[in-house]
Amino acid sequence: MQSTIPNPGELKAEVADFYRQALVSLTEANLPFLVGGALALRYYTGIIRHTKDLDLFVRFEDSARLLEKLAAKGYRTELTDPQWLAKVFSDEHFIDVIFASGKGLGLVDQVWFDHAAEGELFGVPVRFCPAEEIIWSKAFIMERERYDGADIAHLLRARGRDLDWKRLLQHFGSYWRVLFSHLILHGFVYPSEPAQVPSWVLAELLSRFQNELNSSADSERICRGPLLSHTQYLIDLERWGYQDGRPRAQVT
Repeated sequence: MQSTIPNPGELKAEVADFYRQALVSLTEANLPFLVGGALALRYYTGIIRHTKDLDLFVRFEDSARLLEKLAAKGYRTELTDPQWLAKVFSDEHFIDVIFASGKGLGLVDQVWFDHAAEGELFGVPVRFCPAEEIIWSKAFIMERERYDGADIAHLLRARGRDLDWKRLLQHFGSYWRVLFSHLILHGFVYPSEPAQVPSWVLAELLSRFQNELNSSADSERICRGPLLSHTQYLIDLERWGYQDGRPRAQVT
């Protein structure tokens, strides 16, 4: 696992400087944040890919102060979606400030920080989102134009033996089938790497699946598809009479 991520040339100098200055400002102000997105994936897996932005994860209660701090440094800020997302701009470049799941599944909380991994980014000491929380947040991204299943497979290949599987199962809760689907696909993608997923995890999820097969179907017509894609299941809600299975927004 790479603990230090410099800027080896894949980002323009002005972009890397924008990111570095923002990280330094937040660190000096003792504003807690975690680095996620492509840079966290690189930290855990070594995969290098171009990133259009820097993803910072913060607790909701810290998000306003973070925006105020960076606005005072001359950057333009906006509350893009009060349920989960804000942005910080330097010309056309931006930082995503994420304080909740975009699917309404939960807030970034202290647990994320308790299990964060320490490293360095652009010469600044930072903490990266825990691999478990990255898997949880990416597992529900199944849009036509974006599917994060490969990221999860790569995280499982790189970190599966070290994951806190009990915490990961708790994150998914009643949506455990989503995790189960990614674990099944991991075994398909990496048939030589079965030990990356503990056998007890698969046995537990297989038992839940078997129990559901043996139980009666839910009489309420619910579609949980919108948890996976914002648009592809609208027809189920608008034309076919299914109730939206997404949880109610948690940020007020």
